[in-house]
Amino acid sequence: MEMEIIYSFEPVINQESRVLILGSMPGVQSLREQKYYAHPYNHFWRIMYALFDDARGWSNAADAMDDYDSRKQFLLDRKIALWDVICNCSREGSLDSNIVNEQVNDFQNLFIQYPHLELLAFNGAKGFNIYKRKIRLESASIAYLLLPSTSPANTMKFEEKLTHWKAILKYL
Repeated sequence: MEMEIIYSFEPVINQESRVLILGSMPGVQSLREQKYYAHPYNHFWRIMYALFDDARGWSNAADAMDDYDSRKQFLLDRKIALWDVICNCSREGSLDSNIVNEQVNDFQNLFIQYPHLELLAFNGAKGFNIYKRKIRLESASIAYLLLPSTSPANTMKFEEKLTHWKAILKYL
């Protein structure tokens, strides 16, 4: 039996974006809800709000995705964009280690369309490794940063993840 092909989302980005946070491929729950980082135990949204000392929307993980449009706007207002390295792939479950037959997004055109990007911040190693292997676009004007995955599969404590993620603030 052949695995179904799954597709990533359109980027959340605008002309003011300076930092592009890149995941690998949304997990099962995110795909079902059509929302980046929808799993209630993923630390992504909690980290984003904590970076800006904003307690709105992250104290209760169960309510974290209630106002997704506001969450996306929160990032855009802070010059942060979201996307995934992978455009489509096959994968059983949500684990990055199960990704096969991946096709990457069109970064060349994204960089042309959004020339003010200064940092690609990779949310975990899988997206970073695929980007290095399949895209290899070098740019003197764009920095690269591998950050610990916000996924619940990464058992690093929240506070430790947050400490690493603070590195994006110098680009904003």
